[in-house]
Amino acid sequence: MASPFRRKVETLREEIRRHERLYYVENRPQISDAAFDALMRELIELERAHPELASPDSPSQRVGGAVADELPPVTHNPHAPMLSLDNAYDVGELAAFHERVAKNLGMADAAYTVEPKIDGLGVSLVYEDHLLTHAATRGDGVTGEEVTANVKSGWLA
Repeated sequence: MASPFRRKVETLREEIRRHERLYYVENRPQISDAAFDALMRELIELERAHPELASPDSPSQRVGGAVADELPPVTHNPHAPMLSLDNAYDVGELAAFHERVAKNLGMADAAYTVEPKIDGLGVSLVYEDHLLTHAATRGDGVTGEEVTANVKSGWLA
């Protein structure tokens, strides 16, 4: 018999995947960003509390969503995937973020710019000789979508 935690983790994963598809692929989100973040945080907390339930294919282990079929795929530099930023909801989470930054940089002082979250699109832009030559969405962090013409025209839909 499966544990109640396993059932809850599987249910959360299914729900998160459905909302990712609605948001990233179908462009028809059904819940707010805050509600989605709450689902993801619950999943992450359950996986941390029950490591035996962690899985590499969990939505908690990847960035963004699937690449849409309508646009050509673009593979990002394998040595520099496009990652996502984590959310921080209180001073304790900001302090934990600073500790990770300080540890990774090997220094205690760091300056930050903090802005309210604005929903938008992450894109990789490549310029050659001061001209935009390539634009791609973040996608799943490894593979994005070719959007150079959209960016040059000012339209991203």
